[in-house]
Amino acid sequence: MHPTGLPAAAPTGTTRQPSKRRIPASQPGMTDPHQLFDDTSSAQSRGYGAPRAPSGLGYPAASASPQATFLADPMSNMAMAYGSSLAAQGKELVDKNIDRFFPVTKLKYYFAVDTVYVGKKLGLLIFPYLHQDWEVQYQQDTPVAPRFDINAPDLYIPAMAFITYVLVAGLALGTQDRFSPDLLGLQASSALAWLTLEVLAILLSLYLVTINTDLTTIDLVAFLGYKYVGMIGGILMGLLFGKIGYYLVLGWCCMSIFVFMIRTLRLKILAEAAAEGVPVRGARNQLRMYLTMAVAATQPLLMYWLTFHLVQ
Repeated sequence: MHPTGLPAAAPTGTTRQPSKRRIPASQPGMTDPHQLFDDTSSAQSRGYGAPRAPSGLGYPAASASPQATFLADPMSNMAMAYGSSLAAQGKELVDKNIDRFFPVTKLKYYFAVDTVYVGKKLGLLIFPYLHQDWEVQYQQDTPVAPRFDINAPDLYIPAMAFITYVLVAGLALGTQDRFSPDLLGLQASSALAWLTLEVLAILLSLYLVTINTDLTTIDLVAFLGYKYVGMIGGILMGLLFGKIGYYLVLGWCCMSIFVFMIRTLRLKILAEAAAEGVPVRGARNQLRMYLTMAVAATQPLLMYWLTFHLVQ
């Protein structure tokens, strides 16, 4: 008999296993038994009353950035608005001054061409003698697009003719074993420099003679750039038939461009004089005529000067 309060002894030869108690994982307030350290990232484990916004690595959320604080300041907003208005005014001033000397916004008009216009214009440049109507057509005080009027100036043909002239000049130099990138660059820069000098000289002459005309700088570039068409024809004929073919074709193109420039520019320069009531034999009108003749006569001279050394 065992003493009171003591458990009975286990039978001999039997080992009693200790009892295992399961800890429910979802029981509140209990932590993972395999966790080595307490989780202090939550506000409840630290005993704080108000919970904090969680961050990526368990640290407290950072305060607002200085940039956000700056943008929220009313004075900074006013400064930004004032700076934007100054930038807009500066851009408008620059665009206005650029458009005054070189109207970039009107370039679209000068490239509004099609295949039919290009074909007819090339024919007019090579054979202008039978063309009768040289007036530029207008619609509500605005000239119509070049594809609708063969007399309207364009920049497509002068630009393509200039590029083709440089390529043909390189071909001519190559057939003579004189080709080099430096020499080809000199040829292109010389042609561009002469074109620039022509435009500046005409603008200065118009200013000195006090001629009021609707000719713009782009119009002058277009009209003066048409001579490259004849130059290309002269060089190609020189490569095929020698100097005889060169002089024949270039001479024809020189006469054609002279007639073309006379009949085109006289409507731009002399027509303004008639509209102003200037007498036909007046001194100022004679100056207009001399200026028109000088511009037209310069084209054949430059056509020969820029091509004669390319044909041997």
